[in-house]
Amino acid sequence: MIVKVLGSSGAEFPGFNPPAFLIDGTLLLDAGTIGAKLSAREQSAIKHILITHSHLDHIKGIPFLADNIIITRASHSVTLYGVRETLDSLKKNLLNDKIWPDFTKISASIDPVLKLRPITPSKMFRVGDYAIRGYRVNHTVPAVGYIVRDSKGKTLLYTGDTGPTEEIWKARGRLDAIIIEVSFPDAMEELARKTGHMTPAMLVAELTKLKGFSGRVFITHPKPQYIKQIRKEIARLGMQQIELLQDGKSYRI
Repeated sequence: MIVKVLGSSGAEFPGFNPPAFLIDGTLLLDAGTIGAKLSAREQSAIKHILITHSHLDHIKGIPFLADNIIITRASHSVTLYGVRETLDSLKKNLLNDKIWPDFTKISASIDPVLKLRPITPSKMFRVGDYAIRGYRVNHTVPAVGYIVRDSKGKTLLYTGDTGPTEEIWKARGRLDAIIIEVSFPDAMEELARKTGHMTPAMLVAELTKLKGFSGRVFITHPKPQYIKQIRKEIARLGMQQIELLQDGKSYRI
């Protein structure tokens, strides 16, 4: 499993892009960044997008991806997966023929450019060669994290945006790597809890729930304004398995 980081920041600034993780060139975890990092050919290879929640920084690449597909007149559809609340919000508030055209109705061939597929939390579903489950996490809107297992058994857990949570850790099974968010430094814990995010100290508390886990821990969603402080606080933890993700870099799981 190869994970290419298109974006891994909790805000958008030059050099900092919103979250999106491309697995093996075809499966996207969240869609905050697409067109700014992928060529037309790379975009056309995307077949499926797993959406954790409806906040703009996790979905804003989708409208432009759809537009790029229709312009090329390619016979291509992208399927969007998420809990029903997320997909309903996407359809009502973004793909509504007011903010952006409804690409769930527009097609370049027989099928529409975008297809919406609601998931049932904790129930396994298959996307190509991947077995996937979504689990509720603790954010300010309905949200899920995903556990993705490829055909070789490599398994990645992605929390999306969350504060302290429980269900996804209990259901984890065997894991090779985790992508988990840390948005704020420790001094801002009150704000982190209020907004459904985490700090380095809160991260440690979550990792203690993963008894026996010794795989890699990748940090996503740091606010660029505080990234230096977050990096220092994570380094002070003395946990060699933890590293901050880098935009544009690919990781083998």
